[in-house]
Amino acid sequence: MEPLLLHACCAPCSAAVVEWLMNNGARPVLFFFNPNIAPAAEYERRAAECARHAASLGLKMIEGEYDHSRWLAAVAGLEGEPERGERCARCFEVRLMATARLAGELGIRRFATTLASSRWKSLAQIADAGGRAAGVFPGTFFWDKNWRAGGLSERRRALLAEHGFYNQTFCGCEFSRRKEATS
Repeated sequence: MEPLLLHACCAPCSAAVVEWLMNNGARPVLFFFNPNIAPAAEYERRAAECARHAASLGLKMIEGEYDHSRWLAAVAGLEGEPERGERCARCFEVRLMATARLAGELGIRRFATTLASSRWKSLAQIADAGGRAAGVFPGTFFWDKNWRAGGLSERRRALLAEHGFYNQTFCGCEFSRRKEATS
């Protein structure tokens, strides 16, 4: 299997995806780029869990720049959007553009994201954002695999328990957390 840059949103969502990839002959490079996560302590906790998981598998993890204020500017005006709304689409685009850029810099043609493992996210939005990112960075290709299929959702739950990962209950941005708290 050719090299793969895998955008990793968190360890719980990454575990089954990474296991599947490794069982199928790939050693992905993980890219933890999630400027949407707030507060900073939440970001640091998720980054540490992802790094712990990558290290336990002997995989390389690259941590992107955490600039939450830049992310807020990118989603300005969309704060009131519901989950799976335009704010999420813009967030995916920000994160996958950075992933495609890094893939090109590293000479890795194919990239994917663990965002597609979450039942709370729109696969169509993720595929659209990844496709646009690949279009901006020639020589890259977005692999829009459905990481929920084939028993991976069930395997995610098993690995979560097995590894004792910190399992958050919101995507990371303060807007999704606020909606969750009021529902």
